[in-house]
Amino acid sequence: MVAGDPVDQVQAPAIFNRVFQKFNVDAVLVPVQVNPDRFVDFATTVLEAGNVDGLWITIPHKPKLMPLFNKIDAASQMSRSVNAVRRHQDGTLEGGMFDGNGLVSALRHFGADPRGLRVLLLGTGGAGAAIATALLEAGVQELALHDLGDRAERLAQRFNNAKVSVPGADPAGFDLIINATPLGLKPDDPLPVDVSRIDPTAKVVDILMKHKPTPLLQACAKRNIEAYPGFEMLVQQVPDYLRFFGMPDIADKIKDDLSDVRKHLLAA
Repeated sequence: MVAGDPVDQVQAPAIFNRVFQKFNVDAVLVPVQVNPDRFVDFATTVLEAGNVDGLWITIPHKPKLMPLFNKIDAASQMSRSVNAVRRHQDGTLEGGMFDGNGLVSALRHFGADPRGLRVLLLGTGGAGAAIATALLEAGVQELALHDLGDRAERLAQRFNNAKVSVPGADPAGFDLIINATPLGLKPDDPLPVDVSRIDPTAKVVDILMKHKPTPLLQACAKRNIEAYPGFEMLVQQVPDYLRFFGMPDIADKIKDDLSDVRKHLLAA
């Protein structure tokens, strides 16, 4: 199951059910819409089922299960959220977070290696914090964070890194702007950034996965700014998810050529 609220934008079933079918895996992935107030009860109950091995988790539920895990990876620890949980045979729960590595791998696929770039990251929730962690590991020159309230400041304090700052949302002067906020999911959402202030040579990534270009991508297109949707970030995470859920052989078979995954997702 992929649990979120909303789930209209969820693309994981289109990818993983195809992979399961291709490699004769007895599994299916379906989206489930769960109210945030009910999610913890839902997840703990579902994970008691003998034929449910784990959950994919998307917005806004990624931080909700943190107190329940017996084991988490480094990205989950820094971001204080997960996008996957699995139950071991002894009943213990493990969490994993793959958004950050997926985004960095997607950038490299697009020929936009983040090493040495000045980056503005909009949104420091679960996905944003994981992306920030991966960007620092990838060697960015500067990482500017922006979010509502004091969330960006709190993340910057956790990093305690001279490369990290919280200067505001002005994109001028940055090489790369990443939207990791939910702005764009609803038709009446404002743009997450003033596109008129983006440098003409900058690149933009909107991690929202919608087949119709998001308002941010449409605004960038009007200015001929190079901008990418979030699909490739999910494509690049597929081997990580498969390994996490105990399918390393399949992960190894597809990791060097994700073209079939990419083609199926874009056609879905």
